[in-house]
Amino acid sequence: MMKKEPVNSRLALSQARRVVVKVGTRLLCGTKGQFNLNRMKGLVSDLAWLRQERQLVLVSSGAIGAGVGRLGLARKPRTIPEKQAAAAVGQCLLMQQYDHLFSPRGLIVAQVLLTRYDIMDRERYLNARYTFETLLTQGVVPVVNENDTVAVEEIRFGENDNLAAHVACLVEADLVILLTDQDGFYNQIPSSGGTGQVIPEIAEITPEIEALAGGRGSALSTGGMVTKLQAARIAMTAGIPMVIANGLKAGTVRRVLNGEAVGTLFVPGTGRMQSRKHWIAFSSPVHGWIYVDQGAVGAILNKGTSLLPSGILRVEGEFAAGTVIGVADQNGLELGRGISNYSSGAINLIKGHKSAEISSLIGYHDYDEVIHRDNLTVLEVKG
Repeated sequence: MMKKEPVNSRLALSQARRVVVKVGTRLLCGTKGQFNLNRMKGLVSDLAWLRQERQLVLVSSGAIGAGVGRLGLARKPRTIPEKQAAAAVGQCLLMQQYDHLFSPRGLIVAQVLLTRYDIMDRERYLNARYTFETLLTQGVVPVVNENDTVAVEEIRFGENDNLAAHVACLVEADLVILLTDQDGFYNQIPSSGGTGQVIPEIAEITPEIEALAGGRGSALSTGGMVTKLQAARIAMTAGIPMVIANGLKAGTVRRVLNGEAVGTLFVPGTGRMQSRKHWIAFSSPVHGWIYVDQGAVGAILNKGTSLLPSGILRVEGEFAAGTVIGVADQNGLELGRGISNYSSGAINLIKGHKSAEISSLIGYHDYDEVIHRDNLTVLEVKG
C-alpha cells in the first residue's frame, strides 16, 4: 500500500464530507431498556447539524436494549432466539423514535439491516454499496444496525463498533465517530482503579495499546474498548480516521467536526485503500493459506508485485480458484490476503516452479500469477 505522512489530525476532520457515526446502547437506553428521549433529542440535533453540509450514515445500537424494556425482561437475553425476539421488538421502536426526531428537521431516515454475510459475499456487498449510494444521493439518513432477528453466530458482526468500521469502508467514508459514555481511550487500564487520562491521538495500535483496552461493556451493551480497537484497526488500514468520543456531552459531534481536540483520534498512516482491496482484507473469509520464501516477501512488500508460483513454499487447506486466501512468510507472519487464480491442488503442483512451466505441470495455463497484484491486499507487517 502507498504510504503517506499522517494527516494533520484534527483540522483535517473538518473537511470530511461523508461521516459514519455509531451510537452505543448506553447513550440511548437506561438500565432497564427505556429510551432516554432527552439524550436522543440532543444527539439528533447534532446529527442534523452535521447533515446540513455533509452526508451521514448512522450506525445505531439499542434495538435489543429497547426490546428488553418493552418486553419487561429482567435481564439481557442470553440465547440467540431470545436476542432475536428482543431485537425484532426493539428495532421497530428504535426506528420509530429516529423517524419522529428527524422528520421535523426535514430529514428522512431509512432502515438498513446487515449481517456479516452481506459483507462477505461480493455480490451482496456491491448491492449494499449501491443502496447506500442511492440513499445518500437522495439526502436520506441511513440508520444501520445488525440484523439480529436472523443472524446466527456464524454470520454476526457481534457488536456495532466493527459494523461501523465495515460500513465506513463500504460507503468510502471520510471519518468514523464512535460515540460512547467515555471521554476517549485512556492511558490506564480501567480495572486498575485509577481514572487515567485520555490519549489524544493514536497512530499505531501496539500491544501496549491493546493491553489498555480492558474488558466488555455494560449489561445491555455488547461492546467495550476492545471492540473499538478492532474497529480502529479496520478503519486505519483503509485510510479512514476514527474518533472515540463522549456522546453524553452535548455538541460532541460538532466539536469533532470543527477540529477541536475531543476524544481520541486514531490517525491512519496509509494511503486510502481501494474498496475492493478492503473487501479482500477484512470482509471475505479466508479459505486457505500459502507460505512464501524471502524473495517473494521482498517483492510483495517492497515492489508491490504479483505472487508467482516460484516463490511459494507450501500450501495449507483446500480451496477453489477465485477464493480469498492468506499469504504468509515461512515463519507464519501474515503478509496479506488475495484472490487465488488457482486451486490448492493446482498450486501444490506448480509451487516452486516458473510460470512458463505451469502448462506442463497441470495441463493448462490460465494465469502467470497465483495472485495478481490487483487482487492482493498487503497488510501492515510488524515483525
